[in-house]
Amino acid sequence: MNFSVLDWIIIAIYLLISLVIGVWSSRGAIKDTQNYFLAGRNMPWWLLGISMVATTFSTDTPNLVTDLVRQNGVSANWAWWSFLITGMLTVFIYAKLWRRSGVITDIEFYELRYGGNPAAFLRGFRALYLGLVFNVLIMGSVSLAAVKFGEIVLNIPGWLTLLVACSITMIYSTMGGLKAVIITDCIQFFLAMIGSVWAMFFIINLPEIGGLDNLLNHENVYDKLSILPDFSDPDIWVPLLLVPLCIQWWASYYPGSEPGGGGYIAQRMFSAKNESHAIKATFLFNLAHYALRPWPWIMIALSSLIIFPDLNDIKNAFPDLSQNKLGHDVAYPAMLTLLPNGLIGLVCASMIAAFMSTISTQVNLGASYFVNDFYKRFFKKNSSQLELVRVGRIFSIFSIIAGSFLGLFLTSASQAFSLLLLLGSGTGAIYILRWFWWRINAYSEIIAMISSLLISIYLTFFDTYLFDWQKIVVGAILTTIIWILATYITPAEKHQILNNFILKVNPGGPGWSKFGNNSSSFLKTGLFRMCLGIVVIYSVLFSIGNLLYSNYLLSLILIILSIFSFWFIIKDFD
Repeated sequence: MNFSVLDWIIIAIYLLISLVIGVWSSRGAIKDTQNYFLAGRNMPWWLLGISMVATTFSTDTPNLVTDLVRQNGVSANWAWWSFLITGMLTVFIYAKLWRRSGVITDIEFYELRYGGNPAAFLRGFRALYLGLVFNVLIMGSVSLAAVKFGEIVLNIPGWLTLLVACSITMIYSTMGGLKAVIITDCIQFFLAMIGSVWAMFFIINLPEIGGLDNLLNHENVYDKLSILPDFSDPDIWVPLLLVPLCIQWWASYYPGSEPGGGGYIAQRMFSAKNESHAIKATFLFNLAHYALRPWPWIMIALSSLIIFPDLNDIKNAFPDLSQNKLGHDVAYPAMLTLLPNGLIGLVCASMIAAFMSTISTQVNLGASYFVNDFYKRFFKKNSSQLELVRVGRIFSIFSIIAGSFLGLFLTSASQAFSLLLLLGSGTGAIYILRWFWWRINAYSEIIAMISSLLISIYLTFFDTYLFDWQKIVVGAILTTIIWILATYITPAEKHQILNNFILKVNPGGPGWSKFGNNSSSFLKTGLFRMCLGIVVIYSVLFSIGNLLYSNYLLSLILIILSIFSFWFIIKDFD
């Protein structure tokens, strides 16, 4: 496609703004690690919530949604909609607990909850595993989408797209730290939302589509519209709905939806002004992430079934696209090529922004793990604050380069998504229960981590008979059984370690009755509000969908239900 001067100007202005923010933020970021990795612990809830949403919206996110919709319909999105359950757990249970812990990273938590050499090993290993290996895999998945976007929409080599976008990201994220990341995230979120909504309305009204009614009644689209899967066929509803809702949400460790609220979600909570701001930020994130953002992508994905019914149509339209990059996920960037000048520049800027927001967050998070939980803890305990910031910047540069190279070798968004789910399958229950069951120890997590890794390797490379969802179930069940057995076989943590944890965090619940800390009022109230929060967000999500489907009465009922449930949440909220 041909870009106008206006399109390139829009993209250039966005990139320039990102650089300016990085330079401006660097004035305070270089002071110490608290400023560099946690933005001084003084961020307001609305800015943090928007930052989390922007981070989860990467270039690969609409690609993944498009892949799911084209192959299995709208209901296939339950693969990630199900993570709302753990999201609400984080809002009403774990946000308070994380703030009370007072740690800089969620990995530092290991030596608060556990003791001795096993805790130290776990902290150091997880710092390298999550900060480097897992983090690079995430950035590789995001980079893959940027490669496809560059080749299809910008009509430039994928490596060149990565070179430009990663260079800008590297500059502002390493200079300004988390503060620069959060502020740029805010700009990126609004740019991305405006771009996706505007693109949706334009595409739906293309002559080839013929408006919303024609889209919804088209023979290629009609059987893809259902929000719930076909319950008459277990081969459909079991993997699309039952497994995500019953197993996947708690069993898997997935970025942005970690059971127990770890990763960059925890980092944002640590950077909040106080406990109340942490709770509000995570609720805003879940509302925007699950309810407000998906439908523009879904509608564009449905429209792509008319313009590009199958992969051959995409291949014919983009003959220069590499064969190993051809998949249903590329239908989204393919649809963007239909946008007019001006709008295509805005949308391209929004997609570049989406890429940069995720990369910058993962870079900063990975560096915080390496610096705080490995370098300072095991390598050089007496490091100055300026030295730690410098090491963080060097690590950031290394990880962003590694993630970019990985993106050149991956093939599809769904491939990366499935791999990430499988790698953490079965470990999620530990991250939920370790706050509330005294018997879980460092060995529980070590053995769970090792068994999950070995099982996922076997299921990925040696077992060719199971579907992806079956692999997740098998991996989750086996890993869970193994770590529970290991918990009872290995020695419990020392009484003093556990007592200090109780005094600092005060989790409560029956799992601490042995220590006289079994008050369950916090848990009961939190779980009740969690259920209401799930109702609120799913109601908004399905209300928007039914509004687009012209089911106005059902849409209205769902909105009323959402408002009613939200009122109960905020009523007497402390």
